[in-house]
Amino acid sequence: MGNINDMTVGAPSRSILKFAIPLIFGYILQQMYLIIDAAIVGRTIGVNALAAVGASSSIMFLIVGFCNGSCSGFAIPIAQAFGAKDYTSMRSYVSNAIRLAAVIAVILTVTTCALCTPILRLVNTPKEVFSDAYIFLLLNFIAIPFTIIYNCLSGFIRALGNSKQPFYFLIISSLVNVALDVILIIILHLGVEGAGIATLLSQAFSGYLCYNYIKRKMPILVPHKEECLRDKKKSLTLLNNGIPMGLQFSITAIGIIMLQGANNALGTGYVAAFTASMRVKYLFTCVFENIGVAMATYCGQNIGAGELRRISLGIRSAIKIMLVYFLFTLLIILPFADYLMQIFVDPSETEIIADAALFMRVANYFYPVLGVLTILRYSIQGLGYSNLSMLSGVAEMIARCGVSIWLVPALGFLGVCYGDPVAWICADLFLIPAMIMLYKHLKKRKARMIKENR
Repeated sequence: MGNINDMTVGAPSRSILKFAIPLIFGYILQQMYLIIDAAIVGRTIGVNALAAVGASSSIMFLIVGFCNGSCSGFAIPIAQAFGAKDYTSMRSYVSNAIRLAAVIAVILTVTTCALCTPILRLVNTPKEVFSDAYIFLLLNFIAIPFTIIYNCLSGFIRALGNSKQPFYFLIISSLVNVALDVILIIILHLGVEGAGIATLLSQAFSGYLCYNYIKRKMPILVPHKEECLRDKKKSLTLLNNGIPMGLQFSITAIGIIMLQGANNALGTGYVAAFTASMRVKYLFTCVFENIGVAMATYCGQNIGAGELRRISLGIRSAIKIMLVYFLFTLLIILPFADYLMQIFVDPSETEIIADAALFMRVANYFYPVLGVLTILRYSIQGLGYSNLSMLSGVAEMIARCGVSIWLVPALGFLGVCYGDPVAWICADLFLIPAMIMLYKHLKKRKARMIKENR
């Protein structure tokens, strides 16, 4: 049992940090890879190639976000069953989740590959980078099954409180990805196509590592013969958790697509600035995201165990951790944003650097708003109310669409800079009262159950 982590006992802050730290380092490493990838593309091939890679980033956020969200949602009933010590039910959920994930992978891959050209036109991809953007996006769509395999299997591992192994697998796959970038882009001169192939192969490798680990080290997750049967009720429970979470990411991404489309229309220089700033932004904001991911597992295990008070304590602890990290980001981003952007483009590109640094600094002021968003959203998901968290994604989408329609035409790139902060504020205006009402509902339900059992 050394490969699992029971988050229903011990200090909440310790449980959350123990789970979140490997996740944070893993995603920082992954974002570092994306930064290296963009730096190799921007420095070796040029600004147009960097724009080609970034022109479809919001589209990939939509598709990959749906995959990641669905797989994370599938892991919630598994975490709840583990918290309740119902291992037979847990393995049945695993079996049915794999079956559903396979169907999603086939549908998404076929559909997105067929619609690659219309998608790029939808986001106003500049003509001079359209061909490279098409190749890069198509290769990323072909990699969808491998993305789903990794996220599904790593989600199972994390549902049992083990976030270390997925971190180790990210280290390995990221190193493989960087090595392939060097070989395919710098040595073989395959350009943007090389970046796409490297991503595809590294995703496939990370999925294999997760599969091999579960088979050898976590047999508690491997379904027995009778547990492999299709269970309609469990499949419905998985879909009720997974699809809203996937849609939440996709709905959020629709707003991002609108924002990127408005930004793309400003010209290639702004596309490059947006791409560079988004790479660094994700490096810093992935910490908030993974504190949230830790809260999903934490809340899932504790609601399964009936430990409602620990959920409240955990949310407060997570917010304190988030605020400490926010102070750290201020010390890095505000003085050094311009220097960070020079990783991607030559220092002579002063306008691109200035625009990208502005984007980073504006977003940085609103990081606490983002931190509250991720903590509450994932906590609600972990409690099994994914539909509520999906509505917060609707609020984000509406806000970004409003910014794209009104602020960007009026303010230009400055309007793009305020797209994320406005969306985060609108999501919090929904999530904070929703969490308060949900917690009161759970307390009343628990009190009623105690009364009935007397």
